[in-house]
Amino acid sequence: MKKVIILIEDLFNEEELIYPYHRLREEFETVLVGTEKDKIYKSKNGLSFKSDAASAEINSDEYLGIFIPGGYSPDYMRRSQATVNLVREFDKRNKPIAAICHGPWLLASACDLNGRDITGFYSIKDDLINAGANYLDSECVISGNIISSRTPDDLPAIMKAFIGKLSK
Repeated sequence: MKKVIILIEDLFNEEELIYPYHRLREEFETVLVGTEKDKIYKSKNGLSFKSDAASAEINSDEYLGIFIPGGYSPDYMRRSQATVNLVREFDKRNKPIAAICHGPWLLASACDLNGRDITGFYSIKDDLINAGANYLDSECVISGNIISSRTPDDLPAIMKAFIGKLSK
């Protein structure tokens, strides 16, 4: 079965992890990847999920794409060089990367956003602009292999676009 990654770290947004997780499981083997393997990560409200793998042990050849949920977890994700390197590798290989809410924070650390159209939660707009991105306040923005959205309200749009890219 084809495999995809959902990144996980503490303080993730529940909706932005659970909705993509179940939606992706309909068509793909979905692997939760954290900084550490078999670690329990807690959401902003205390809901917990255990990672299946550590970012340092992932072989990008085995996966089609990555989904980055929001909440405050992307700030922790980008503190892990292995996670940054993993996202960077997917971008260099032009594999689909989806990021919602604060997820584009990790993109700013891992990818060259210069001239790319990106959206995200409005509070990280300046960070994205400072990383060279063209910030757009839109439900779903597709810029090459990167797909981004703003809030949980945008989940249907980003998942449709992400699954479309994964299925090509």
